[in-house]
Amino acid sequence: MTDSAHQQIQAKVDAYIDNQANLDLLRFITCGSVDDGKSTLIGRMLYEAQLLFEDQVTSLKADSKKMGSQGGDIDFALLVDGLAAEREQGITIDVAYRFFNTDQRKFIVADTPGHEQYTRNMVTGASTADVAIILVDASQGILTQTRRHSFIASLLGIEQVVLAVNKMDLVNYDASVFDAIVDDYQGLAAHFNFKGVSTIPLSALEGDNVIARSHHMKWYKGPTLLGFLETVEVRKSLNEHPFRFPVQWVNRPHRGFRGFSGTVVAGTIAPGDKVRALPSGEIATVQGLVLSDKDLPLALTDQALTLTLDREIDISRGDVLTAADSPCEISDQFEAQLVWMDQEQGYIGRSYWLQLGTARANATISEIKFKYNINTFEHLSSRELHLNDIAEITLTLDKAVPFEPYASCRQLGAFVLIDRYSNATVGAGMIKFSLRRATNVHKQALQVDRAAREKLNGHQGQVIWLTGLSGSGKSTVANAAEQMLHDKGFKTYILDGDNIRHGLSKDLGFTVADRVENIRRIAEVARILVDAGIIVFTAFISPFRSERDMARALFDAGDFAEVFVNIPLAVAEARDPKGLYKKARRGELPNFTGIDSDYEAPDNPDAVLNTAERSIDECAEDLVRLVMADE
Repeated sequence: MTDSAHQQIQAKVDAYIDNQANLDLLRFITCGSVDDGKSTLIGRMLYEAQLLFEDQVTSLKADSKKMGSQGGDIDFALLVDGLAAEREQGITIDVAYRFFNTDQRKFIVADTPGHEQYTRNMVTGASTADVAIILVDASQGILTQTRRHSFIASLLGIEQVVLAVNKMDLVNYDASVFDAIVDDYQGLAAHFNFKGVSTIPLSALEGDNVIARSHHMKWYKGPTLLGFLETVEVRKSLNEHPFRFPVQWVNRPHRGFRGFSGTVVAGTIAPGDKVRALPSGEIATVQGLVLSDKDLPLALTDQALTLTLDREIDISRGDVLTAADSPCEISDQFEAQLVWMDQEQGYIGRSYWLQLGTARANATISEIKFKYNINTFEHLSSRELHLNDIAEITLTLDKAVPFEPYASCRQLGAFVLIDRYSNATVGAGMIKFSLRRATNVHKQALQVDRAAREKLNGHQGQVIWLTGLSGSGKSTVANAAEQMLHDKGFKTYILDGDNIRHGLSKDLGFTVADRVENIRRIAEVARILVDAGIIVFTAFISPFRSERDMARALFDAGDFAEVFVNIPLAVAEARDPKGLYKKARRGELPNFTGIDSDYEAPDNPDAVLNTAERSIDECAEDLVRLVMADE
């Protein structure tokens, strides 16, 4: 090859690389109901666009033959359904991401599962998407998952949607079938916040209107699917948004260097710009932008880097650096939309970890305003959340965190709720706005404080939280211990389960949701009494670890002791002082702990009492010693 020919080839290669580097990126998802053809569609698109290597095609044909495809037919879904379980069941379980590009644009596609059980994975895929392709089987029409996935896409801020009516070959490419489905979906889309809904009839299996126009549907005059994806306007960049930088890591590789590592989620930043650290509110000037061993003159949205400041201020992981003159909000109470993603139900009053950007806080669902009926979009009242429920909720955090409404900035408005024990993600949510009461309600400083009350009482306030099965002797032991302390001059009070049900909690039943709320109320009352310098005994079954830990978290170290009154179920049932076990066995008391509702024993209680083997007085003396140990 001559030098001239080599130079011409190299020039073409360089031009191609430059062109690819300048292409914008479109993220899109395919979603819809089970077996609507999502994986087949993506496989067909990659195959027809000649974006597969020859060995991939050979392997695909071999795999298709193994899976039962006839003759030379290719099962395009196998390109995307990578898990063995997916191939065996013929459904998508996990989110499968594929990267490809054409001469017009670069793409990242997420093939999301259609089965209701894996809705959480669909939420994951949709969270970063610019476009949603909602597939509908032409022979089935609009289904519940079509509604659910469309609703979730709308909640997550996806503005452009393609209604891809697939499997038109099964209805003989009948235009009237397509038109009827489009009409149904347009009525559905009126409930959503889409800016545009494009409708395309296609057959992923046969390739109609995927890349090439279909000769079977000459009545359709719109774009092919790939043609639409190459030309649709993508979400505008957040470079014009005020600067936002959640701190992921305080970077101190050596003495004398202190930087803050993370990703710019909105806006731009340059040396010399002033930034404000939230929640502290301190202001500093950017000294440098470091990427590996290079100094940058400017950083844009989505760029990861380490940022240094001109002076030392208190910043840690979870804080947010913002433009000094345009800070985001800070709050500890929000109204939000939530998709519940766990088999175990969610309850008002139960405590979870909240992850918002790089910040983590304790969060409680303080109110479920309503749940959506996916079929009618009716608002339903509820005190609990089930798998795949979509609800409007109020969240209360144990500390104020920087945030933005999801509609303004996804990265500072999207959060997940995490189970405190299993670390499983149980919910994904979008912040709508901060509740006004979060900024208007302030703690009143009082002249007579806890220390003054304790000095007058002559002892510290504390709570002794007795937990155990019904009939274990919680109230009896607490009563005996209180009498002993009373005789010694201690100021005490017993919060007893039955007594509370006659007043503070008389509106509550015995469902799991009601039990969670009951314990929340008791914990708050106990905190008030401890602040008054009183020794509080609580005698409640309190069957769930989560609520007992929530109660403990309200108190300072040393103010809370969990006491497990531990006796076998058989002993408690034999005692049955109120006849409750007999009623439960007859089915007259549903949700009775130990019979048809679980009791979660403490993992590391501060004390264990066995009233089956020791006398009430002996157990009461143990409680007195526990109290006196802190005096």
